Amino acid sequence: MRKSSTAGPGRGAVTEQTAGAARKPTIQDVARRAGVGVGTVSRVLNNHDAVRGTTRENVLKAIADLNYTPNPHARRIAGGRSYTVSVMLPLVSTEFYLRLLNGLESAFQEARYDLAIFPLFDRARLERYLSSHTLAYQADGLVMASYNLASLFPQGRLPTHQPAVLVDGHDESVDCAYVDNELGGALAARLAVKLGGELRGLWLETEFDHVFETLVLSDRRKGFTSALAEAGRTLAGEYTCSLNAQAARAVAAQLLDEATLPCTVFASADLLAGAVLDEAAARGLRVGEELKVIGFDDQPWAAARGLTTLHQPVEAMGRAAADLLLTRMSGYDSAPRARRFEPHLVERASTGHR
Repeated sequence: MRKSSTAGPGRGAVTEQTAGAARKPTIQDVARRAGVGVGTVSRVLNNHDAVRGTTRENVLKAIADLNYTPNPHARRIAGGRSYTVSVMLPLVSTEFYLRLLNGLESAFQEARYDLAIFPLFDRARLERYLSSHTLAYQADGLVMASYNLASLFPQGRLPTHQPAVLVDGHDESVDCAYVDNELGGALAARLAVKLGGELRGLWLETEFDHVFETLVLSDRRKGFTSALAEAGRTLAGEYTCSLNAQAARAVAAQLLDEATLPCTVFASADLLAGAVLDEAAARGLRVGEELKVIGFDDQPWAAARGLTTLHQPVEAMGRAAADLLLTRMSGYDSAPRARRFEPHLVERASTGHR
């Protein structure tokens, strides 16, 4: 990939090029160039006063250098729309949600819609976003990632008449695109049974800030334990951890302290599986022989680390959710639709695969 830039936004401006074809820069491109998260870029675009001066200047410079020009205002005047879609998601700092945003943005950009990103982070921010006057509900459509926020309102209705879609979650009351996580857990269990040895499970916490709960991770556990029961096997130990690298390493150490080798560990997220690999390496354990590790997600780094994991088509799921919302915004008015994706097992060295 060859990159060049120009200081001005004129007709001669050249942005990132791939195979000689010009590509419109994305919000992720701006974030990378400015050295910030996509949430920060979104806040600058929305003129949020919480962004520090130097950071704002860096983002604005990156926007100018890349000739990134979201311009919903002219289109609002012409067509009575903002040509903006709000995306409400728990975090923007994890690889999963960055990949999901890539899928969403690629589809919306083709339809010339820009994204306004609203990370929930904590209870206070969630409560602010739940108010009916918040900017998040003033776009042409709303994407809810992992959580159906409508369940938090009276009568289960969002405070907006704009269409909405749920991605990375399944709910019959709303259009949704999701991965069958229960199937993924079952696939992991069947492999674990074949591998033999003691079995242990490492689960990512399913509740966000004690406000609402996602079924994504609990479905993975349900699928895994149900398939184990069908095979007549049980877990020798279960462990729960927050989405924090330091905490994951501490729990991985506890698991290995209590494990009897040979042992197979299923971690409900690659982040946790990576912590087990790190702790095993520190102890000199032979991963793939006396210790076998299975993850879930197939993050971009999983192949390089030889991690056996469940691959889920995150970007495709994001595109599918965007397509559902675009048809709603174009006038589709019928029963909610669901787009289901199946994960598949990718075996690598962490389970002895050669």
